[in-house]
Amino acid sequence: MTQTTGNLRVRRTQKLLREALIELIEERNFESLTIGEITERAMVSRAAFYRNYQDKYDLVEQIFEEAMSALLNEVGELSAAGPQPAEVWVKFFEHIAAYERLYRALLGQKGSPWFVRKMRASLAEMVINAHVHEVHGQAKSERATITFSDDFIPDLVSTMFVEAITWWLEQGRPSTPREMATRCARLASAMFKEVSTWE
Repeated sequence: MTQTTGNLRVRRTQKLLREALIELIEERNFESLTIGEITERAMVSRAAFYRNYQDKYDLVEQIFEEAMSALLNEVGELSAAGPQPAEVWVKFFEHIAAYERLYRALLGQKGSPWFVRKMRASLAEMVINAHVHEVHGQAKSERATITFSDDFIPDLVSTMFVEAITWWLEQGRPSTPREMATRCARLASAMFKEVSTWE
C-alpha cells in the first residue's frame, strides 16, 4: 500500500467516525455513547478507531482542534492586517455556521459538558485577544485600561458567547453571522466598559 493510499484510508476512516459521532449525538446523549456504537454506525473496526483516537473525548477534541485551528488561522490573517475586533467575531460566527451540525450537536442538550468547558476556555482566550486588539485600536485618550486580575470577566464573556451560539443554532440561525457578531461584541464591550469603572 502506498503512503497516499494509506493517508486516504485514514482520512476516510476519520470522516466516517466523525459523521457517526455527530449522528449519534443528535439521536442520544453524548455521555452514554460507546466506542462500539460509534464504530458500528461508521462501519469501521474498533481497531481502526483506536489507531486514530484514544477514546470518544479524543475524537471530539481532535474535531474541535481542527475546527478552531482553521478559525484561528483566519483570525490571525485579520489581526495581521491591524486591529479589527468586530471582524474577528464575524469570522467566528461564520465558522460556527460552517460547522453548524457539529456545534449544535455538541453544545445542545444531548451534547457534552466537557465540550462546553473546552469551548469556553478557547473563547476566553479569544475574548482577551480581541479586547487587547480593541484597546490598541482606540485613540490613546479613549483607551480603557482593563487588566484581568482573575478569570472572572473572560469566563463570563465566553459563557455569554457559548450561550449565544447555542441559542442561535437551536433557533435555526435567525440572524446572520455578522448580526450575531455585532450584538455579542457590543455586549462584551459594554461589560469591559463597566469593568473599567471598578476599583
